Amino acid sequence: MTSEDITKSALRAVFAQTNSLPGVLSRPAKIMGGHGTITLVGGGEDIMDQCWDLAQTCEELWSRFLSESDISRLNWAEGQPVEVAPLTRQLIASMIAGHTLTQGAYDPTLLPDVISAGYQASVVDPTKTSSLPSSAQAPGHLEGIVFSDNTVALPLGTTLDPGGIGKGCAADAIADFALEKGAFGVMVELGGDIVVKGDAPDGNAWILGVEDPFDEDSHVSIVRLQAGAIATSSQLKKRFSDDQHHLIDPVTHRGATSAAQTVSVIAATGARAEVLTKRGFVDDEKTFLDWLPTVGAAGLIVRADRTIRTSANWSMYA
Repeated sequence: MTSEDITKSALRAVFAQTNSLPGVLSRPAKIMGGHGTITLVGGGEDIMDQCWDLAQTCEELWSRFLSESDISRLNWAEGQPVEVAPLTRQLIASMIAGHTLTQGAYDPTLLPDVISAGYQASVVDPTKTSSLPSSAQAPGHLEGIVFSDNTVALPLGTTLDPGGIGKGCAADAIADFALEKGAFGVMVELGGDIVVKGDAPDGNAWILGVEDPFDEDSHVSIVRLQAGAIATSSQLKKRFSDDQHHLIDPVTHRGATSAAQTVSVIAATGARAEVLTKRGFVDDEKTFLDWLPTVGAAGLIVRADRTIRTSANWSMYA
């Protein structure tokens, strides 16, 4: 047991004896093309500052709209090895794992298709754009990625799009970091993806809402999580025409055609929840919802007619 663990145990004993709860600190900020909020239970301003510094680091490493980011340098390396941060290696490993888990429904090598669909410029700063070398093709070749010491080499023609998994991985990293630094509990929300760990503000569970895609002031479900993540992907946002949006079907290479307007998934980590949502837009609805519990997840779909479908185990969290 570390000194930090001993300190936490001692403080918990004090709270238990006095029948009180540790303080809660929450701070919102703009990040990763949207908004985020970090909430700490039993953590101070110094830990909060460091958590947001880590979020900023993740964006600077992974944004395809920044030419010096690890991702941009990899995408332009034409098959040559590139020295990258450990966080970037973790991100790419999560991409590969997600591709395998979803049997290809999640494919981070479809960036050429995403750009062709109309998503070349940042939605928050249109002056920031991403471009690719002429060799770029979709799909790429994830299996050919080579890790060596502190470098990564993408096969010629393969490019990566951090997209939603970047938010999930960043939230996972920040949550782990906050607990390591001494917080009792933490909730990290980045662009709608939420990761929770440790003690909740009420001492029991984190209470989280799944937004109604047709009414942003309402929720279609309220869930309770003691630990884990919930991610939501939507085809209603980032639309470039009636049939083109940023959620690309790896078979047609166009925006996925599905009755599902939003797909929300509860899973162990933010990265895992994010990649699992993607299969909800390309699978038959029943097949997807029946499959999720077999991989330790639960799901909710909001359809175009505003009806809601859930996996059999969703009620465990609602």
